[in-house]
Amino acid sequence: MERQIVTATLSGRRIYLQDLNSSLLERGYGDKSEGRLELAPCEALYLIAEGWLEVVDDKAKKPVGFEELLNLYRSRDGKIWARYLIYRDLRERGYVVKQGFGLGVDFRVYERGAYGKDAAQYIVYGIFEGEPLPVGDLVEALNYSRNLKKDMVLGVIERRGELVYYSLSQFNL
Repeated sequence: MERQIVTATLSGRRIYLQDLNSSLLERGYGDKSEGRLELAPCEALYLIAEGWLEVVDDKAKKPVGFEELLNLYRSRDGKIWARYLIYRDLRERGYVVKQGFGLGVDFRVYERGAYGKDAAQYIVYGIFEGEPLPVGDLVEALNYSRNLKKDMVLGVIERRGELVYYSLSQFNL
């Protein structure tokens, strides 16, 4: 596929493309919002890092690079780096990855070829190795995933930066 760099606008902390850009939408990037495409933070960071996206600040009218955007998101989300690493790894493995929806769920992950046809099969909860994780939070997320009939995956970023995924199915104390 020929690489065509798309320009987006940073408005506050949100990134928009002025049109729906069917090419990105078909590949599972962004969500429709008021006639334009809004990119989630990890989507924008990934597309910038891969050279598919250029972001321009709507007020300053200047380009915003990867580091600047990461710092902007980090000021509000201390886990953005972990989320980005997991997002990037899953995308590189060929999955379509969308933002999670609460209870610590970082992402919804669609089986290869299923995006737009089926619901997400997995939900991913990401952590850094050695990071304290209240067991109650994990149990709550696992129960939530079971109620949604989704497979729960724990994405652990090891100290060396490698990712390991663990499938969780039940929790007994």
